[in-house]
Amino acid sequence: MILSPKKHSLATAALALVFASAPAFAVKPFSADYQASYMGIAGVGKMTLEPQGGDKWKYTLSVGSGGIQLNQNTVFDDKGGQLRPLSGRDSALLLIKKSDKTANYDWDKGVATWGGDVKPERSGPVKLQSGDVDGLLLNLAIARDVAAGKPLNYRLVDEGRVKQVSFKIVGKEAITIGGQSKQATKVVQTNGEGKQITAWVVDGMPVPARILQRKDGKDDIDLQVKAVH
Repeated sequence: MILSPKKHSLATAALALVFASAPAFAVKPFSADYQASYMGIAGVGKMTLEPQGGDKWKYTLSVGSGGIQLNQNTVFDDKGGQLRPLSGRDSALLLIKKSDKTANYDWDKGVATWGGDVKPERSGPVKLQSGDVDGLLLNLAIARDVAAGKPLNYRLVDEGRVKQVSFKIVGKEAITIGGQSKQATKVVQTNGEGKQITAWVVDGMPVPARILQRKDGKDDIDLQVKAVH
């Protein structure tokens, strides 16, 4: 989530958008509605997973809050349980400032490139390795590996950069969903370089019940689930 180095990237908040692809869960369509807060401004968030034919899927995250609109999507395929990013788009409207960035992951050539509103030094190409994820797919991998009890260490390839990202489970915590208290597994990013991402994952839910991103000790993005369809 939540996990992209981009300043306003939804992928950074995207830890919020995870589903398990381990035996406990199958990759399947879903839509989740969230109550959102971005830089202290209340709004709404939505996450969807839609089939694109064959083994391809489109995973989308959007947050709307007044003059702020954030949208990100990743098209990926599922190769024997390995979720590989194929393309992506990240657009943002922050009051009067706009940005629109694209990503292409060419697994035949083994490189990733970026276009749109990116700096020349961030356009790539970057060499790909088996198991690489982008910001959104990182969240799917976390949910899968938490369920499997595996270490939460990843190689994130996003916007012209490669970054090693690690998370740890810090315990269980009660969280309220639709007026009901649920036990959640709390997962925290350990190497956020001034940012910290925390997610609360509830057994049986295809997405986290809550995702909180903090920057320099202050809440930046907070997403709390209202309903999952």
